[in-house]
Amino acid sequence: MEEQEETRSGFLFRNLLRGLAFFFVIVIAFYYLEGYIQDNFQSHIEDIRANPGILYGIYTLSEIVFGVIPPELFMMIWILDKIDVAGFIVNLSILTAISYGAGVLGYFIGKNFSKTPFYQNRIRDKYLKQYEKNLKKFGGYLVFVGAVTPLPFSATCMLAGSVNMRLKYFLLICISRVLRFAVYGWMLWNGSNWFS
Repeated sequence: MEEQEETRSGFLFRNLLRGLAFFFVIVIAFYYLEGYIQDNFQSHIEDIRANPGILYGIYTLSEIVFGVIPPELFMMIWILDKIDVAGFIVNLSILTAISYGAGVLGYFIGKNFSKTPFYQNRIRDKYLKQYEKNLKKFGGYLVFVGAVTPLPFSATCMLAGSVNMRLKYFLLICISRVLRFAVYGWMLWNGSNWFS
């Protein structure tokens, strides 16, 4: 049992380190490119701000399709628009709810369509097979790691649904997704202070 706990810890630690390294690269790039982006893309940022439905639509699609675009990039758009803290929290909450909802949708896709040829040939074989071994080894812990690290959250949710993980257990684990967004949002909001 102790060896399994160490393995779980190692799996979480490795993915957290990978995620934090990627996050800090994004924050540093954002800090050094912020002025350039403001000078050259301000009109685009204002267009996005005027049509947040488009931004939320793109984000929703990305979250359903295995998190193609990192959520932190969407958080940065609001910061670039010089939004106040209350507006940032509202938008961060919306992004969090969309991500959580996409995970639940992924669970039901896995649960209801895992036996279909389309799911087996197009989704499982191309995107999910690499995570199946970890699901067998870690169970719900894989969903937790997917929720708090860059491991594709929607993919882990589909796998959880495909093995009929108990829904209440699954939903409880996914609440950890809120923690990730809160921590990363806070770090991005305060990122400029790190370089002062």
